[in-house]
Amino acid sequence: IKRRAVRHLEKGRVVIFGAGTGNPYFTTDSAAVLRAIEINADVILKGTRVDGIYTADPEKDPKAVKFDHISFNDCIDKNLKVMDMTAFTLSQENHLPIIVFDMNKKGNLAKVVAGENVGTVVND
Repeated sequence: IKRRAVRHLEKGRVVIFGAGTGNPYFTTDSAAVLRAIEINADVILKGTRVDGIYTADPEKDPKAVKFDHISFNDCIDKNLKVMDMTAFTLSQENHLPIIVFDMNKKGNLAKVVAGENVGTVVND
């Protein structure tokens, strides 16, 4: 419920959204971006199995190079699969940065929230 989520945020609480939109053809990535835009979030945190965005899948290509920062347009030009294209372009159109980080490494979420340089930042 948007009103309740915003109220919790106003009180300095953390709000974590779980679940999808309940609509076919829309992924949980799309749901996350929709909800983030709805509450005027500052950033999307995308926890994955790898520690950021690479030139190729680092689990398959040991020569893949990690990006610390990359633009939305560069991701599109390089055909990098950050999230589904609907969610990605919705984030881009609303100037909502994305931070991609390794969710399996202990302490990473706290580091990201604290503003430490963890993973890859996608922005304009």
